[in-house]
Amino acid sequence: MPPSTSREESKRKINALRKEKNAVILAHYYQDEEIQDIADFIGDSLELSRKAAETKAEVIVFCGVHFMAETAKIINPNKIVLIPDLDAGCSLADDCPEEEFKKFKESYPDHYVVSYINCSAEIKALSDLICTSSNAVDLIKKIPIDVPIIFAPDKNLGRWVENQTGRKLNLWQGSCIVHETFSEEALLKLKLEHQDSEIIAHPECTELLLSYSDFIGSTSKLLKHIQESSLKKFIVLTEPGIIHQMRIKEPSKYFYDVPGIDGCSCNSCPHMRLNTIEKIIKCLESLQPRLEIDEETSKKALKPIKKMLELSN
Repeated sequence: MPPSTSREESKRKINALRKEKNAVILAHYYQDEEIQDIADFIGDSLELSRKAAETKAEVIVFCGVHFMAETAKIINPNKIVLIPDLDAGCSLADDCPEEEFKKFKESYPDHYVVSYINCSAEIKALSDLICTSSNAVDLIKKIPIDVPIIFAPDKNLGRWVENQTGRKLNLWQGSCIVHETFSEEALLKLKLEHQDSEIIAHPECTELLLSYSDFIGSTSKLLKHIQESSLKKFIVLTEPGIIHQMRIKEPSKYFYDVPGIDGCSCNSCPHMRLNTIEKIIKCLESLQPRLEIDEETSKKALKPIKKMLELSN
């Protein structure tokens, strides 16, 4: 069977199941192209959080990683939240274990805790405010200057927020395996080959790579930037899944992803890529695997998420 025929059949099956189960499919920009193409909504963490809060669907299929589906479940405790592959985790969330973070927090008893949304439900429950890469700078600026702040778990995003706000943050030393592994050599080589290009980067990248960048922003802000820019070529320092949407929005422009160290393909998130069309069909048919969070943790985690959504309006 030709691949196009197979894709069309999968799409028809998903559409039928979506209607039958009253389900909505949410997908992050870092998902494979074919998943983005069948999603009801594609976005970054902040946009997906808002959509999860607004949806009238009874079932949410979250095509992303575990912490994203957890966030949807925390916001919608009475809805069925599915993730096509439960093993779709996050190195950044794994870098911040609950018990270790409790000890870290206890060593700064007077600090306000701001946690990047890329963390577990347990870490959210220990936080005062959640942020995303889209709103981190704005939210930090809203905290009174005399209030000391813990920022977790991403040290790279935290350093960038420090630079943008002038605030000193006590940083948890976590990082994303994708954004940590871009090759400086490959970046400079691409820039040499395409001198009329602009380097655009996600703030989870290392400080060194951000120093080469012409524009820094969340995935949604990168997407907006390439639409507003008069330039035709962009070197993209983030997970290459976003390039699919960039090409849809700006088909006449050129986008180059940056290889990982030693030319590896580690610029693609291995966790995001665990979700597949076949797994989406299977989870819609069986309504499994489901995200479940204990009630106490969920209630505690909801408070800083709601605060983020309120302050971001």
